[in-house]
Amino acid sequence: MAHILLRHREIDELHKLDVYTDHGGYEGLKICLQNHTPEAVIELVKTANIRGRGGAGFPAGIKWSFIPKDAEQTYVVINADESETGTFKDRELLEGNPHQVIEGALIAAYAVRAQLIYCYFRGEFMDSAYNFEQALKDAYANNLVGENILGSDFTCHFYSSYGAGAYICGEETALLASLAGDIGQPWSKPPFPAQAGLYGKPTVVNNVETLANVPPVIVNGAEWYLEIGTGDSPGPKIVCLSGHVKRPGNYEVPMGITYRELIFGEEYGGGILGDKGFKALLPSGGSGPVVTENALDAPLTFDGLKPFDSLMGSASCIVMDEDTDMVWATLKMIKFFEHESCGKCTPCREGTFWLERVLEDVYRGRGTQKDIALLENVAKNMQGRCLCALGEFATSPILSTLIHFLDEYKAKVTVAPSTNGADGSTRQREAAPVA
Repeated sequence: MAHILLRHREIDELHKLDVYTDHGGYEGLKICLQNHTPEAVIELVKTANIRGRGGAGFPAGIKWSFIPKDAEQTYVVINADESETGTFKDRELLEGNPHQVIEGALIAAYAVRAQLIYCYFRGEFMDSAYNFEQALKDAYANNLVGENILGSDFTCHFYSSYGAGAYICGEETALLASLAGDIGQPWSKPPFPAQAGLYGKPTVVNNVETLANVPPVIVNGAEWYLEIGTGDSPGPKIVCLSGHVKRPGNYEVPMGITYRELIFGEEYGGGILGDKGFKALLPSGGSGPVVTENALDAPLTFDGLKPFDSLMGSASCIVMDEDTDMVWATLKMIKFFEHESCGKCTPCREGTFWLERVLEDVYRGRGTQKDIALLENVAKNMQGRCLCALGEFATSPILSTLIHFLDEYKAKVTVAPSTNGADGSTRQREAAPVA
């Protein structure tokens, strides 16, 4: 199908305002300002069932409807802190098709009566956001952003902000804390951002790709959008395909294609690199439970992997071939989560530390059978007890690989009784250095 989101691949220099407007750009915003009330826009987005593309899949229209209509100050925040392992879709949108993201955010702001929009970029995007920053300047210069937009009574300003490279700031409350100048750590809900978000005011936080879906829906209608994909997962989805595939990259696909088609289809991944056998797939980066070949015929939808105890998430699909050491791969993921834990809640701070420590021993051949049980015990005791999803995500690599690849763990350990801490003996956490 023709690209709806990655249109810059077919339209040269789409990041420029004149090119974007020549191809229907900002028509969605004009339609909203001229023909729709804010309430009507929300209902249209609800009807189209645009679901969040950042990982959670929560319906955007319902999220917008939570904003109080009588709020004196409301914000829209674009979550461009793309930090999930194996995810690189938002960066391409921000570089190649920035005006569609800006337009989507403006429509969201109109719908929730927001006066200010912030785009929160991950810190490493500073050099890749030039096109977005220029697009924003051009939009201001042409009265698409700012005072009385396009002659209407809608006024909305738009600013960019950059994080410092913290994975945790992809979580919406940690992002809002960072944006406000505080430490990037999540807060316990309630309050939810829709009631008390940025600076304590009602706030909508949407992913880059989610907002890029909005303008085409306004222009073409909800029924058009619902014809793409499946009933529960309509519309296009950008999939980040990487790992041991012949053709890695971003692919815009209609929701509902199978993972097998994505990996082996000639128009997508083209098969396993070196024509090796397939071993495992991380369907949502390190955050989602690993799946094996029996899940490849599942549809790429928000709920398609539920029978396999996994999830699509942001659709960052990392493929692993037959030679992949799954204990090594799990250790890489756990090291990432341990490093990125913000340390605010004990289950995540201590749990990721001990998962990394014990798993390192297992991988290096220093572990025992009891350490395998300890890994499972620690992971299960983290579940449902962490302040945000990071701690929950950190358990996925451990628990899923223990199910599917337990033999690989057993092959690396001894059967002798543990003398390195599985029974509380000598494996200890080092004391923190004295300041």
